[in-house]
Amino acid sequence: MAKNIMITDDALFMRVTLKNILTNSGYNVVAEAANGQEAVDKYAIHHPDLVLMDITMPIMDGIKATQAIKTANPGAKIIMCTAMGQKSMVIDAIQAGAKDFIVKPFQPERVLDSIRKLIG
Repeated sequence: MAKNIMITDDALFMRVTLKNILTNSGYNVVAEAANGQEAVDKYAIHHPDLVLMDITMPIMDGIKATQAIKTANPGAKIIMCTAMGQKSMVIDAIQAGAKDFIVKPFQPERVLDSIRKLIG
């Protein structure tokens, strides 16, 4: 059975890029969110197997969204997506409960390796 993934990024281009990588590899993208609050709301509806979460977004950033999702769903699996040079934010994200991080621009094999490690 294909695994369900939610993509959270304020940039439509990044969501499309990730969706293409995932769907071409047999994953289902069950939801997309453009900010952290949307991610929290949509997680509660869809309960995906994994969330790809951007760090820097409007309304609610990825770290606060990760904390909110993990508080309500301790078993949630979240991978942070970060631009180069956000090392301190990555540490904050891991402390908030993220399981891994991937760096933009996305390298498809790195994205898929990280996902496979967490959900197969």
